[in-house]
Amino acid sequence: MTKDARERLQETTIESETVFAGRLVSLRVDRVALPGGGTATREIVEHPGAVAAVALEGEDVLLVRQWRHPAGEALLEVPAGTLEPGEEPEETMRRELAEEIGRRAGRIEHLSDFYVAPGYSSELIRLYLATELAPAGAEADADEHIEVVRLPLAEAVARCRSGELRDGKTVAALLLAAARVG
Repeated sequence: MTKDARERLQETTIESETVFAGRLVSLRVDRVALPGGGTATREIVEHPGAVAAVALEGEDVLLVRQWRHPAGEALLEVPAGTLEPGEEPEETMRRELAEEIGRRAGRIEHLSDFYVAPGYSSELIRLYLATELAPAGAEADADEHIEVVRLPLAEAVARCRSGELRDGKTVAALLLAAARVG
């Protein structure tokens, strides 16, 4: 975005109040001054950010199936996790690969970053391609029940295109990884 566009579009916070602070997210309500005059209220879910990785072994991708309570169903996803305070994204990704699929990556490539829902959330997810995988032992989080699922990358991409895979980070990560590896 150009400096001129930023100046034309930027909202300025007048006041801010945290109305909920949870273990994973907080909810903040801001009153902002609009660039053309007037004010508005913005409700913002604050999130520390996350990582997700396409774990590729040969031509197969290792995915995880887990219950997602807000969605009301078990979803098939790429391994992912939330950044811990002071933790670098690549460190988080390595931890999550070990915990969720029992692998460590010999090679890591950054694919992209994206905001999950910038209209109401600060969550930024960093996407990676993890290759040269080797066994790694780590215990899964006590509140996660995960099944590891191996699929050919081409099949996983086809499931994205058909709408069978519906988790946004997974769809984005798989399509970007498929484009990267050809």
